[in-house]
Amino acid sequence: MSRWIERFRELTGWKILDSYILKKFLGSVVYAVTLLMTIVVVFDLSENIQRFMDRNIPVKEIITGYYFNFIPYFINLFIPLFTFISVIWFTSKLSSHNEIISILGNGVSFRRFLLPYFVGSIVIVLVSLVLANFIVPRTNARLNEFKYQNMGRQAVQTTYLHIKNSADSYIFVERWDRAAQTGYYFTFEVFDEKYLKEKISAKSITFDDEKQVWTLNDYTRRRIVNGVEQMETGLTMDTVFNVKPINLNQDAFVSETMSYNELRTFIKEEKSRGSSLVAHYQIERHKRIANPLGIIILSFLGLSVSSRKTARGVGVHIFIGMGLAFTFVFLQQVSTVFSVSGGLPPVLGTWIPNLIFLVIMIYMLRFAQK
Repeated sequence: MSRWIERFRELTGWKILDSYILKKFLGSVVYAVTLLMTIVVVFDLSENIQRFMDRNIPVKEIITGYYFNFIPYFINLFIPLFTFISVIWFTSKLSSHNEIISILGNGVSFRRFLLPYFVGSIVIVLVSLVLANFIVPRTNARLNEFKYQNMGRQAVQTTYLHIKNSADSYIFVERWDRAAQTGYYFTFEVFDEKYLKEKISAKSITFDDEKQVWTLNDYTRRRIVNGVEQMETGLTMDTVFNVKPINLNQDAFVSETMSYNELRTFIKEEKSRGSSLVAHYQIERHKRIANPLGIIILSFLGLSVSSRKTARGVGVHIFIGMGLAFTFVFLQQVSTVFSVSGGLPPVLGTWIPNLIFLVIMIYMLRFAQK
């Protein structure tokens, strides 16, 4: 690792000044994350402490089972904004102390001055990518499990599910109990080119994780064989379908508990089954790449906002930065809504805020203090 670092230093002409700015950058982000997460945890604890006490949840379990899984989600959610505000804060400090003027006045080009900002943003992007695609999905799953077991959260029951099992077969479940992993009033239908050739009905259906089979209870099976209808009834029957319980958990947030590769596979399966929530899942997948890469854009945008010294000090930079941050969040929400219900492709809905702010960033960098 040290050899690669030395190689990078040689290629980029890395100086002590770059290390100074990089430490300021990363240190400000860590400080902002720590401070704001402390505030978030305090507010959340004040809201939930009565629930914890009523259910006699041990302190150790609250810390390890709840907050250790609660914190990564919010860090990942807000890290682009943490980075943006941090860059504005420490760059404004550099500017107010005339450090940027001194650096540029001693022959360092503005483009070269951007190098430590770029390296710092890349480090945070890598952290964000790992969080979003590998760590947070696992912590979300553990957090949901903790809430179901200890905080009285009820798993959502979905109704009237129609799912494509294969090219010529379909599944209908009138009510799916996510907590019990049981479906009620189940129907399975197989069609040929024109007619229904097989139908299975059951009062309930459950999935056996160990055997990887579905168990139908109180079932009736009708088939057309050589033009003759055959009927079979029974108390239980084990069979296999091309769906798993996760496909029946019609919840837009189920995607938040999957790693990136698991999510890609899940989206392909849901597309083939004609799920109405595919757009939600695609948005989640694109967000896991778009949001981390947006950190680079926001870092340079924060630099362009705060690099010029003003008589009004740091406050005006923070004010402008907060306005841009809220605009960015607003664009994200609007584009997401249009992707889900307005016909805008999920990939565009996810990346449009980044593209708009990329144009703004390039424009503002051109007029930044040089």
